[in-house]
This record gives sequence, structure tokens and C-alpha cells, in this order.
Amino acid sequence: MSYVCPYAQRAWITRNYKGLQEEIKLVPLNLADKPAWYKKVYPNNQVPSLEHNNKIIGESLDLIKYIDSNFDGPKLITNDPEKQRFAEELLGYSDAFNKAMLDGLRSKGPVTAEAVAAVDKIDSYLSKFDDGPFFLGQFSLVDIAYVPFIDGFQIFFAGMKNYDIRNGRVHIQKFIEELNKIDAYTQTKQDPQVLLALTKKKFGI
Repeated sequence: MSYVCPYAQRAWITRNYKGLQEEIKLVPLNLADKPAWYKKVYPNNQVPSLEHNNKIIGESLDLIKYIDSNFDGPKLITNDPEKQRFAEELLGYSDAFNKAMLDGLRSKGPVTAEAVAAVDKIDSYLSKFDDGPFFLGQFSLVDIAYVPFIDGFQIFFAGMKNYDIRNGRVHIQKFIEELNKIDAYTQTKQDPQVLLALTKKKFGI
């Protein structure tokens, strides 16, 4: 894993929330200079990955589902059929959301209409259930999949576009507030200025 990678953060939050600090050990890597042994262990050479029962599991969305299904601790997937269907829809949309937001950050000039529409869509998704502030009402894998990116984009759009993704979006505001009360998440947060500097460097700004 990497401390500054949002994909790895998904698995890190899941591990923390389920209380698996003793069962799942973190092996931090420098993404700019990955050790040669890692590609031999995991040929995709990406983070995160997990070695468990003599096999390697990668791809962050697959990995958080695997951790939830194969380890003890609070379950992070609902038994409600309607919420299960919505969870799959949301997980399926996550890559498109991230792409729209990253394209918006890379673009010249003001915030793109596509990025604004993507954030509006998330705010709308967060209003579907009224039994809690999270995507499925109660905290789940869907929140874990999105929060590293939503929180990251809040930092990056404020610092690079002078645009606060929370403004006028009460559900996103509440989502971020409530996530910041969950230790399993806050334990994985990094210095916003460090993340902003890394992102600016990555984008050549």
C-alpha cells in the first residue's frame, strides 16, 4: 500500500473499521520507486494488494469486498435487496466519477460542467435513503469506496480551482462531517497540503 494513494486508502479504511490491525499488516511502498520484489509478488505492480491464504488479491474495489467477506468484524454490506442494487450501481459509477473530477482538475480555466455535474450526482445519490447520512443510509463499503476521492477532490478543487465542492450541497457536507467522526477513516488521513503539493507536481503545476 501507499499512505498517499486513495485506492490503497480504501483497503486501509476497511481493515481499520473491521478491527483487523493485527491480522492485516501494512507494507508501505514508495510509488515513485517501487521495490523490484513487489512486481514478482504482484505482477500488476499496483497498490493496494493483499496476500491471504497463499494468493494475492488486488484492485481496490475487489479487495475491500474480499476483506469484508473473508475476515471477522462488522459487516459492511447490507442485506436489503434495494440497497444492494444501489450499492452495485454506485460502485460501478465510481471510476466515471473519478475520471470526470480528474479531467476537471487538469482542464484550463474554470471548473468544467462535467465535474460540476459529477459532484451534483453524488450529492443526489447521498439523498436517496433517509436513515443516515451515508450512501446506503448506514456506513458501508460504498462510503469507503468514495470518501478518499470526495475528500481529496475537496482539497484539490479548493487549492487548484478555488472551488469548494461542498458549497450548496448539503448531503456532501454532512457526509464529510460524519466520516470525520469515524476513527477508522481519520486514522488514514494525510496532511492536506502534502496531498495538494503531490497532486500539483503530478499535474505539472
